[in-house]
Amino acid sequence: MDIVQHYIGGKLTSGTSTRTANVYQPADGSVARQVVLGNATDVDTAVKAAEAAFPKWAATPPLARARVMFRFRDLIEQKAKEIAAIITSEHGKVLSDALGEVTRGMEVVEFATGVPELLKGDFTEQVGRDIDAYSMRQPLGVCAGITPFNFPAMVPLWMLPTAIACGNCFILKPSERDPSTSLFIADLLKQAGLPDGVFGVVHGDKEVVDAILDHPGIHAVSFVGSTPIAEYIYTTGTRNGKRVQALGGAKNHAIIMPDCDLDKTVDALMGAAYGSAGERCMAISVAVAVGGIGDKLVETMAPRVRALKIGPGTDNSNEMGPLVTKIHLDKVSGYIDAGESEGAKLVVDGRGLKLQGYEDGYFIGGTLFDDVTPEMKIYKEEIFGPVLAVVRADTFDEALDLVNKHEFGNGTAIFTRDGDSARTFASRVQAGMIGINVPIPVPMAFHSFGGWKRSLFGDHHMHGPEGIRFFTRYKAVTARWPTGIRSGAEFIMPTLG
Repeated sequence: MDIVQHYIGGKLTSGTSTRTANVYQPADGSVARQVVLGNATDVDTAVKAAEAAFPKWAATPPLARARVMFRFRDLIEQKAKEIAAIITSEHGKVLSDALGEVTRGMEVVEFATGVPELLKGDFTEQVGRDIDAYSMRQPLGVCAGITPFNFPAMVPLWMLPTAIACGNCFILKPSERDPSTSLFIADLLKQAGLPDGVFGVVHGDKEVVDAILDHPGIHAVSFVGSTPIAEYIYTTGTRNGKRVQALGGAKNHAIIMPDCDLDKTVDALMGAAYGSAGERCMAISVAVAVGGIGDKLVETMAPRVRALKIGPGTDNSNEMGPLVTKIHLDKVSGYIDAGESEGAKLVVDGRGLKLQGYEDGYFIGGTLFDDVTPEMKIYKEEIFGPVLAVVRADTFDEALDLVNKHEFGNGTAIFTRDGDSARTFASRVQAGMIGINVPIPVPMAFHSFGGWKRSLFGDHHMHGPEGIRFFTRYKAVTARWPTGIRSGAEFIMPTLG
């Protein structure tokens, strides 16, 4: 059986641990390969390799680092279909969705190619008599990323291009559920000319996560995952003196106003709620129907949800693939059980879906609830599956209040033809990413991605300008050169006047 190994110092290695985990093919439930699960020694080996590479890489001119990113970007474009096939084989999402993931990741690489401009400092002549001041941004050293299963290419590419282009070395701990994409990326970086040791991959579970958080040689940690783990990553990492950005969970609401274009709104909700089987942190999982639009919304959506074409991700005619693991399938099914038992109206039930020839696959159908209330578990918690909950609200203010009172504040959207409602919503809603008639408002790479409230721990959003700030330290220099005239020692606070 194939074994997915670590990538340290430019080479594949099984490290020192003897533990492994199965990597499944979600469409049929078979074991596709195994992945080594590392330990603290493996993390230390990767850190030492990165520390050895860091001085030379940090001293490499930004333009030269950018040229590596240019080549890396071209290689991703050339190999996009191969990357997508790896993603589909281990995650289960349909190939077209996997290709979209690769494209969104590549956009961050394109942003990182502009690092010579992005790292430019400021200069002020004569801030005081014969004194100049200038500022610069310098790399941190060895950084690490801990990434989730739902985007095995895109989320690592939200982190590593910016970190590396800024002059850091970067160690990736990908999800052990779909680890193979990380090694393909490592190979492309090497082909692009990245020196050995600048990028490493250490596979593992909590043992590796804790080793990353505890290692004194790692100066920053970037994370995407569930809120409980994000909070753990943040509190543990910062306690150990690290810079941490930890993006957590979501319960993204879409407010559906009575004046919306209902057909286009339903199209948007179908893709946002059921695309990638709902395994997206930006999925819409709550539709707040305002006024009298609720009945029409549910009546229009229900047949569309029942008609979802579900099957293996390798068939691009399918609209939704399987969930990632049997454990996750059971978890999502349990949420549907809970919603039904708590009194929500189960309009479309996706449980028990079996496909001929794929009876052991991790498939579940699209699920639609109506009459959901804020006290219910399916409203409060992140399900991370193809389950949409419809909540009724009498007014815009009531709907907005629902969004603002929820503990998560990742993304949200409003569907309306009214500019006043849209502008008020964008101004008053408490969430990090806002869509106006856009269901999944993921910012482009030259902006930044991140939520509010318990959807983000830390001060920095991800990629874009915030990514540059996160992966660099600001340094200010005040300089005066000797003129040959000594005025003696000064014992007062300099005023530069």
